[in-house]
Amino acid sequence: MKFKADIDIMPLEALLDPQGKAVSKSMDNLGLDVISNVRIGKHITLQVSAKSKEDAAEKVSQACDKLLCNKIMESYKFDLKEV
Repeated sequence: MKFKADIDIMPLEALLDPQGKAVSKSMDNLGLDVISNVRIGKHITLQVSAKSKEDAAEKVSQACDKLLCNKIMESYKFDLKEV
């Protein structure tokens, strides 16, 4: 079976997000001062072939832990759907 994973990787809440802070400041400059606390991350999609959804989830977790996510500075979550 094939599965599609939609992965969201975000900076840890405890860490400063300089990119998000810059965008928040720009919102003020654009007159959009009702928008604040912007946090910017990454969105990754991929396909995985596996025998079951549980096996696919394990492979996606391994990819995130070993390559896609810097666990010192980021956290991730993903949604898995059969395609």
